[in-house]
Amino acid sequence: MQGLKTIGYVLVWMWLAGCAWLQPEKPMQLQPGSYRAYIQRPDGIQIPFQMQIVDSNGKTVVYMLNGAERIRIDSIVQHHQHFTLHMPLFNSDFTGLALNDGTLQGQWIRHLPDSDQHFFFRAIPDTHRFDVHHAPRFNISGTWATYMIRQGRSDTAFAVGLFHQEGDRLYGTFMHSDGDDRYLAGVVDGDTLKLSTFNGGDLYLYIAHIANDHTIRDGQFYSGYAGYARWWANKDSTAHLPDALTLTTVIPGKEQLDFRFPDLHGDTVALHDYRGKVVLVEIMGSWCPNCMDETAFLSSLYEQYHAKGLQIIALAYERSADYQQARQAVMSFQQRFHVTYPMLITGVTYNDPQMIAKTLPNIQHFQAFPTTLFIDKSGHIRYIHTGFAGPGTGVYYSRTIAEFKSLIDTLLQE
Repeated sequence: MQGLKTIGYVLVWMWLAGCAWLQPEKPMQLQPGSYRAYIQRPDGIQIPFQMQIVDSNGKTVVYMLNGAERIRIDSIVQHHQHFTLHMPLFNSDFTGLALNDGTLQGQWIRHLPDSDQHFFFRAIPDTHRFDVHHAPRFNISGTWATYMIRQGRSDTAFAVGLFHQEGDRLYGTFMHSDGDDRYLAGVVDGDTLKLSTFNGGDLYLYIAHIANDHTIRDGQFYSGYAGYARWWANKDSTAHLPDALTLTTVIPGKEQLDFRFPDLHGDTVALHDYRGKVVLVEIMGSWCPNCMDETAFLSSLYEQYHAKGLQIIALAYERSADYQQARQAVMSFQQRFHVTYPMLITGVTYNDPQMIAKTLPNIQHFQAFPTTLFIDKSGHIRYIHTGFAGPGTGVYYSRTIAEFKSLIDTLLQE
């Protein structure tokens, strides 16, 4: 019997070798076109997104698509059927094979300071993110008061859902006190809502039952490696979050702020070096998608207001406390968003429970990345803005920009 098994293995091996010999001489590589892709979590949940591969002057470029967002990936290595795509931010990679049927298959690898997370990845030629089996029963465009209970917690978190529906296509985001979900895209399939996003860091999937045009229930939310929450929502045009200027506060009597940290060149920069200027201090991290949106805005704001007396300083709290590792991550972030104001390495990780006490002991009730401190010309903290409503929030983004400029103008005129 063992001899028969051995013969069988040899025959299978010979058949596979023959198949390989019969393959076309030119190996399949990444082919231009639209793709439906998904990343599979260890629990089997598949989170879909869209890709587009284009030929740009003889060079292969890949775009990740989330509604109006197009994330360009041009760091691509191909060798025969093998490919590696390095995401521009968040330190993650796709690696796999371009198969002869046009399918891409492999792994998405998220690189963490002490380990890597591996996810199965697959993409097929297709123009849709989700299948649609039924015409939508409802149009859920509008503002929704949303409630979520995360796995392992008993408290209910509040969010504001913003949806825009065109036929069976659905776009939107959820705003939370600590930031928004940026660009979500999906469908309304009969009475089922499906939304997802992937940007190289965040990996989200929302599914729910639409009971009627003002009630969403039985919602499930999947995020990252194993995150899960239940959610439900009611349509409410007046739904809103707490005032972002009231959440993080200054400890009474400690309004005068100072700090000193190394910049990306290793030179020490102190806040008091800018006494006499209005200073925005951006508490951020290169791993933070909402920080990405705020930094893009602050870079343009700096060009507009620097000559008027505004200085911006970013304080980076990275995944690693090691200066060189943190510097490398922040430099990639700086180059991506053309940042010309100082970016300082705090040397404290974002998940250190004492991060604020170690670096900015003047403030309390810190809740979110990013958080922005508005410092007047005498070095006093005048306002603290928690979170940032990015461009995926539409009118709320415009309001945030107007609020920032109004506060700056007030301080400059003093």
